[in-house]
Amino acid sequence: MSDYASRRTAMVDTQVRPSDVTKFPIISAMLSVPRESFVPLDLRDAAYMGENIDLGEGRVVLEPRTLAKMLDALDIQRGALVLDVGCGLGYSSAVLAEMSEAVIAVEEDPQLASEAQSVLNELNIDNVYVHEGPLAAGAVEHGPYDVILVQGGVENVPEILTDQLKLGGRIACLFMDGNLGDVRIGLKTETGVTWRSVFNAGAPVLAGFTRDHAFQL
Repeated sequence: MSDYASRRTAMVDTQVRPSDVTKFPIISAMLSVPRESFVPLDLRDAAYMGENIDLGEGRVVLEPRTLAKMLDALDIQRGALVLDVGCGLGYSSAVLAEMSEAVIAVEEDPQLASEAQSVLNELNIDNVYVHEGPLAAGAVEHGPYDVILVQGGVENVPEILTDQLKLGGRIACLFMDGNLGDVRIGLKTETGVTWRSVFNAGAPVLAGFTRDHAFQL
């Protein structure tokens, strides 16, 4: 077993399983996807630590626990079409690809988008398409989606994104209020999206997902 493979196993055994994530598809995906391939080269030694990994410009790879618990709460089925918003270098998309039919990965940074597609191609992950464009706009032309994940903090979720969910579809977002974060799962119904809180986490707020702050004297 390579050093990275042993670290991957340790990540699952010490960060994922103890967080009450036990569904086989999640465990299998996180054991098989080489997280070290989806982080900056100089941060590979930190790839399996229990913290967000900095990609610069306020972007991160979410810590393993956060991603795993989001996946657990979303209950993704094998035939699902998934929208992965803010894929960064593609780790979350690669994990989702193991669990679903296809993944549309949205990335607005041209360099991140290019590198993500390159790594996914190198690993022969052929059911992920990297869509370059504004994160908050999603990828309406490829939807509607069974599941949407947002890979970073939000203060507000634009309707243009939730409109891309199928009826009965689910969305996972990490709502930030200052330094406090609350992951919520939204269910698309005929009257809109209803949200429920599932656990606490933290990440920088993504561009396009900030709340309009009223001017105060």
